[in-house]
Amino acid sequence: MKNDKAIICVQNVSQSFPTAKGAFLALDNVSFDIAQGETVSLIGHSGCGKSTLLNLIAGLSRPTEGVLLCDNQEITGPGPERGVVFQNHSLLPWLTASENVALAVNQVFKGQMSKGEMQAWITHNLELVHMGHAADKRPGEISGGMKQRVGIARALAMKPKVLLMDEPFGALDALTRAHLQDAVMEIQSRLKTTILLITHDVDEAVLLSDRVMMMTNGPAAKVGEVLQVELARPRSRLALANDPLFHQYRQQVLQFLHEKHQAVA
Repeated sequence: MKNDKAIICVQNVSQSFPTAKGAFLALDNVSFDIAQGETVSLIGHSGCGKSTLLNLIAGLSRPTEGVLLCDNQEITGPGPERGVVFQNHSLLPWLTASENVALAVNQVFKGQMSKGEMQAWITHNLELVHMGHAADKRPGEISGGMKQRVGIARALAMKPKVLLMDEPFGALDALTRAHLQDAVMEIQSRLKTTILLITHDVDEAVLLSDRVMMMTNGPAAKVGEVLQVELARPRSRLALANDPLFHQYRQQVLQFLHEKHQAVA
């Protein structure tokens, strides 16, 4: 489907990798659009090509076949309009939280902002993820969840059109994960950021997303089903705990994943 308001367009994309046994087809003829301001989750079993697809959209690799567009421009490499948050926060340990965010700001806005404006922008983005109080702390002095917040602040500081998140909360404990999910919903509500999120967590996918794209098993993975999540925003995890529609959506995703697991077994 072609969406006139699409910010990301994935058109007939296939990706294969050379191996000792010949070419391995990871993705097979994948097509979808992501609309401006939409939050979309990619979910599927390990090896279904989720991260391969995100890396293609991030511009970290090129497709074997097909085309990827961001804001109607072909994706040929990384760019500041696509901010990436990985499971590993990737902060430089010898720099403070503020200095880590400054790396991105200097890269994108040097010559466009004065030093004072850049510092104000760094502070703004740290405060957006509730990390203003830890601006002068190094990664070794803060928790895993706080490091991930700084990683999100660094990505947002580039003013990206799209935020790409690859299992960003996968290494965190359940309580920290819940706090960060709430933070992402708050940021999306304020900034209307377009988000593509890779997750293994069914509840997370339904809670955060406008659509959940379920990937078939690899090799030759593709989008098997798309679930439209019509839950009102803002969303409260406590309210949704007793919401029959939430549980219906959750069951649909679980059913899809269970069927794919059975197919492998």
